[in-house]
Amino acid sequence: MVWVSLQIYLNIILFFIILEIRHGTGKGTRVLEATAPGDIIIGGIFPFHEDVDKENNSFAPHLKPCIRFQGSGLTKALAMINAIEVMNKSPLLADANITLGYRIADSCSDVSTALKATAQFTQQDPTNCDRGSSTSTCGQPVMAVIGASYSETSIAIARQLTLNMIPQISYSSTAVILSDKDRFPAFMRTIPNDKHQTAAMVSLLSTYGWNWVGIVTTDGNYGQSALDHFVSQASEKRICVAFKSILPQSVTSPDVSLAIIQTAKTIYKNPKVQVIVSFAKPTHMMYLYQELKNQMLKAGQRTESMRRVWVASDSWSSSSSVKGNLTLEDIGHVVGFTFKSGNLSSFSEYLSRLEAAGHDYTGNNSFMLEFYTQLNVSGDQELVSKAVNTLREHTHADTIFSVEMAVSAIAQAVASICRSRDCKTQGRVQPWEVLRALWMQEFQLREKRYKFDSRGDINLGYDVTMWRSDGGNIHVHDVVAEYHPHNNNCNHNYNTTQHLQDLKHIISKCSNSCVPGEFKKTAEGQHTCCYECINCTENYYSNNTDMDQCLSCDTNTEWSPEGSSTCIPKALLFFSWQDGFAVVLLSFSALGILLALLVSSLFLHQRDTPVVKAAGGPLSQAILFSLIISYISAMLFVGQPNSFQCKARQVLFGISFTLCVSCILVKTLQILLAFQFDPELQEVLRRLYQPYAIISICVALQATTCICWLVLKSPFNHTIMHPTTLLMDCHEGSYLAFGVMLGYIAVLAFVCFICAFKGRKLPQQYNEAKFITFSMLLYLISWLLFVPVYVTTSGVYLPAVEMVVILISNYGILSCHFFPKCYIILFRKEQNTKSAFRKNLYDYSSKTTDSVSVSGSSVLERQISAQNFTISASSLPAPAANPLKPAVVANCRETSCTSLHRGSITSHCLRRSTSI
Repeated sequence: MVWVSLQIYLNIILFFIILEIRHGTGKGTRVLEATAPGDIIIGGIFPFHEDVDKENNSFAPHLKPCIRFQGSGLTKALAMINAIEVMNKSPLLADANITLGYRIADSCSDVSTALKATAQFTQQDPTNCDRGSSTSTCGQPVMAVIGASYSETSIAIARQLTLNMIPQISYSSTAVILSDKDRFPAFMRTIPNDKHQTAAMVSLLSTYGWNWVGIVTTDGNYGQSALDHFVSQASEKRICVAFKSILPQSVTSPDVSLAIIQTAKTIYKNPKVQVIVSFAKPTHMMYLYQELKNQMLKAGQRTESMRRVWVASDSWSSSSSVKGNLTLEDIGHVVGFTFKSGNLSSFSEYLSRLEAAGHDYTGNNSFMLEFYTQLNVSGDQELVSKAVNTLREHTHADTIFSVEMAVSAIAQAVASICRSRDCKTQGRVQPWEVLRALWMQEFQLREKRYKFDSRGDINLGYDVTMWRSDGGNIHVHDVVAEYHPHNNNCNHNYNTTQHLQDLKHIISKCSNSCVPGEFKKTAEGQHTCCYECINCTENYYSNNTDMDQCLSCDTNTEWSPEGSSTCIPKALLFFSWQDGFAVVLLSFSALGILLALLVSSLFLHQRDTPVVKAAGGPLSQAILFSLIISYISAMLFVGQPNSFQCKARQVLFGISFTLCVSCILVKTLQILLAFQFDPELQEVLRRLYQPYAIISICVALQATTCICWLVLKSPFNHTIMHPTTLLMDCHEGSYLAFGVMLGYIAVLAFVCFICAFKGRKLPQQYNEAKFITFSMLLYLISWLLFVPVYVTTSGVYLPAVEMVVILISNYGILSCHFFPKCYIILFRKEQNTKSAFRKNLYDYSSKTTDSVSVSGSSVLERQISAQNFTISASSLPAPAANPLKPAVVANCRETSCTSLHRGSITSHCLRRSTSI
């Protein structure tokens, strides 16, 4: 019976309180309060109710009744009450000889209601206080205000409190505009502003590569500010916003239902948007989840289809009640950003005391009375415990910590002022003095010190939480990462990051990432995150994912095929020493040098024999020396070209081969003299015939050509750029000079060929004319073939073309001029004697004279004379002071002219001998 009577009594009291609020008008109107006396009064504004009843549209000023009581607002107010009680027991206030009191009002999540409460905070006239108000606090000025919760409310009351410079410290208002001290000089907060929270969200999205996201926010200052900063920061990280759904700020607005339905449709129609960032209120999210479920079921899909990654702002990240009748498996993943939290032991002890006190605590706290009345809590201890447990469920550690910081800051600021003055007398302390102390001083809470920054904020960063399900219950306080605004980076808590592993497999992109080797091509008018991937063209590459354009390779040294992710260094090509063809040619060059040295050694050893003398004697050594140099010049065509190599190889060949052909020319001129039958002309030619001078002049002319070539436009090494290779080559500098050099040698070779061709019928055993003819013909043919091949050929093997022609020319001379002589010296030694030489000459003369008739004796005499001269001259060492020494006379005498045929032949031999 007592319990029933008490319950009826409480309901009657609550009825009259609500009735007074509903019908109160004008200056007599007041809101519900929780009060406590003290020397310094601190105001508190908390959202005990979620909204106000907007059905009464009276033009008369009236206070709209608050509706939809919420326990989260009550826990924040209780945190403030507990913090004040703790500070009153602390030595800090005892030393200052003051106590703190409070006046806590309900904002009802409505700006107008909050402004009315703020107006009562600033009243100092006791006559304006209602009869039921506490006489200990009514009329006392409020020195500071803690609140409000929502940014829209804080902005409104901040303007009002700024008129008297009453400091205001918010525990959860995060709008960036409140950091503007020119507009809100008395506003402070124990949390960072939204600019840091949105930066933390963008950092998280960027970390997981989510660049196609949706945004759900409200149309108030908080929602718009958060939206603007998020979009701005997201664009810097190349994150695109697929859609923006803006909900009415008031959850009881008639437009809320339509906005929720439209938002759910938008989410359903954008299946690629797997990540949604929300700055909405908890009730908004609860409605949205329920509507999403309804639309999925209506479309014949399972509720799992609504699964998304929900990035929750501080406004609802700790409110697990938003799930309604859904499970976390239906909703998906919820990653929330919460403010830094502290030790809740003090507040937990306070709730335990509250549980033990029961209804005894409701005397000065009308909000507790309403809370107990809603839950039908009477004196039954079990019901009281159930009610307190409900408060524990609505306890958010970050908000409780922020409220405690605000109380500690105000308490320590007041204590610093009251140590030097009497603060018990009303009017001795002014609000602006408290504001100044808050700005100037640090304050301490649980052995840690804090200070408001230049914008009035305390920026401790954020805890990133991950909701998880445990047997149907949702736990929202699992901290998986920490965000520190000073470095704009998420620092993971590695003890719990395993909860984030599932997020790595979630893809929220408009288009698949372009892999390296591709670039993004965005169609005009589309989001930058919606694109197609195009392969990079040749000589362009992309080495990262989702590159806007391909990078260019350095085409001087690099290349890349189509769709390449890197540049490939161009292969450096030249006629390398390791090339198989080069090895063969080098082997022939080395063999040629070796053979020339062996032949030179053999000729030096056999220098007094008729064969060596017939081969030219000292001239043969000059020819062999020139061939060695020519072989060496051929070797310079192999290997990576350099400046010296390019200049040396042509010059060495040109001069050395000119020396070789000049020596051969001297030998062929001997044949020309032998065929000159006019005695007078022959005498002139004999005097002009100077072998060393001829050789020197011929070589000097070629040397002059080469020097002019080197001085005026010398050969040089250069690089020929091909699409995928770099060809190292020697440029001849002046192709005219190159042609003159080769043409000069060709002229000398042609003269040798003509002269030698006329003497091709001399005795076979010692005849040089045929071999000279053949070698010069081989040289001329090979170089005639070289010209068109050299002009039409390009690439690595172009040097090999000239190298082959040089080797052919060298081996032609070596084979034709020296190998037959070496064969006689080594294997036909009997033919390398003077007697064999005389016999050969005799046989050739006999054969010639037998074929001539007696009537033609005079003509035959001239022919034999010329032939004998040729044979004898070719058998002498050359060059000599007089290459036409009277060897024929000696030969004629030694063979005794009388042994020859009688008649004109004998008389001719005697006459020719006398003339010589």
